[in-house]
Amino acid sequence: MAARQVTVKDIARKLRLHYTTVSKALRDHPDISPATKRRVLSLARELDYHPNSIAKSLKNQASSTLGVIVPSIKNDFFSAVISGVEEIAYGREFNTVVCQSNESSEREAIHLRTLISNRVGGVLVSVAQTTTSGAGFQALRRQGIPLVFFDRVCEDVEAGRVVVDDYGGAMRLVEHLIQRGYRNIAHVAGPENTSIGRDRCRGYLDALKKHGLNGTGASIIRGGFEEEDGVAALRRIHARGRMPDAIFAVNDPVARGVHAEIRQIGLEIPRDVAVAGFGDNRLSSYLDPPLTTVSQSPYEIGKIAAAMLLRRIDHPSHEPVCETEVIQTHLIVRRST
Repeated sequence: MAARQVTVKDIARKLRLHYTTVSKALRDHPDISPATKRRVLSLARELDYHPNSIAKSLKNQASSTLGVIVPSIKNDFFSAVISGVEEIAYGREFNTVVCQSNESSEREAIHLRTLISNRVGGVLVSVAQTTTSGAGFQALRRQGIPLVFFDRVCEDVEAGRVVVDDYGGAMRLVEHLIQRGYRNIAHVAGPENTSIGRDRCRGYLDALKKHGLNGTGASIIRGGFEEEDGVAALRRIHARGRMPDAIFAVNDPVARGVHAEIRQIGLEIPRDVAVAGFGDNRLSSYLDPPLTTVSQSPYEIGKIAAAMLLRRIDHPSHEPVCETEVIQTHLIVRRST
């Protein structure tokens, strides 16, 4: 049989103190003398005491835990965002529980229900690519649990948002390609139902239009956000019999798939076709040739999103319902273009 977890009352009984005194000592309350705090903390360490966060949540109707739902932990972008979130959460003595949707709206919904049932203090979400409605997120609002979207958002849900300037970043990147002399520029786009898929595609099209290339230079191949989507897109382009001058991929994993498949069929980057991505993932600078891309500061996104969520937890009635913070991007030019 497993050993029973040590409680505040156990510590109080051994020290012959009232349990409220022990509770205050563990929380470093100013009413308790330094000597008593030392006695309590010493015995707590000796007995391997851990606070019962579930009991605390039942009492306070909220816990000191933040739920984070990301599409893919293996993606460098989301790993860096999580690091930023945990940096801010740690400073406020909040724990984080990270869930991975694997780009599945069904799995995303399961994680949401689990987080709600565990009475998390708030939730941070980057939406799965198969999520087409925000209906599943309305349960958070009904339960009074603050919600902040980051990177990918649900337009039909009132919540805080920390987003990248996807439109501006895409437009600057495509203008860079045009300035380098490329005219027939294809876009391997993300799903149209995702905010980043729409905004990056819109930036691509408006850059072509601005330079008079929208009539002849636009070519859009839609897919997902993974490396295999880039491989599949390049095969479709190659099957047409004529390669574009340059390819702009919706993100770096897709660009890596495009990059690998171009080399696989025996073409040279950028002599035969230039390649660019979006996100500046860790591996992008190690490709041969290194990938031109757009930096979007994921660690800062995580910190800003966590700070926004904690403000909403602290002052739920003071924060604007649809507060939005836009993170600016930076073009990083490498040899792939």
